[in-house]
Amino acid sequence: MTYMLNDIDEAIDRKFLVTKKLNNQVEPGTIVHIMDAHGNKDGSINVYYRITYTKQEYTVKFDNVKQFCKWARPDNFIARHYENFNIKEIQRYVKVKDRTFTSFCLPLILLALLVIWVLCLVLLGGSTLAIIAGVILSILTAVGITMVYRNNRQKALIKFYRKVSANSNWGVNFK
Repeated sequence: MTYMLNDIDEAIDRKFLVTKKLNNQVEPGTIVHIMDAHGNKDGSINVYYRITYTKQEYTVKFDNVKQFCKWARPDNFIARHYENFNIKEIQRYVKVKDRTFTSFCLPLILLALLVIWVLCLVLLGGSTLAIIAGVILSILTAVGITMVYRNNRQKALIKFYRKVSANSNWGVNFK
């Protein structure tokens, strides 16, 4: 999931969720507050940010705004409630939020289909029964993996919302 800014000035005085490691500065899953940023004549940008947990301040240079957007993205849920989570939980949140059907389910489905068809053709031969069994098992596998993907994603996100709602006065209890 990519978020794009039109100009680096849009990032100033906002909190961003870091998605890519920056050597000796910040780990993925860290919330940073962009304090200032400016563009250079060569198209690169300098970004001054503060890590919200440690209050350490750093400067980093990116080739362009697109590179900055790959490094960090705005996430209002985590930015508002980062004190409720540790860094591992935020990294898990990023992983769950970035998971898509194409990147997660499709490889699993393709691998499962390969195994199913090899087993059907080897065990049952090239008969009509093998083809019917392969088609039925293929459909069931695709539907099953898709349902597991949706349920796991929903459960993981509700777990995060439940943790926040338990520590706040939302008046909503996620179960």
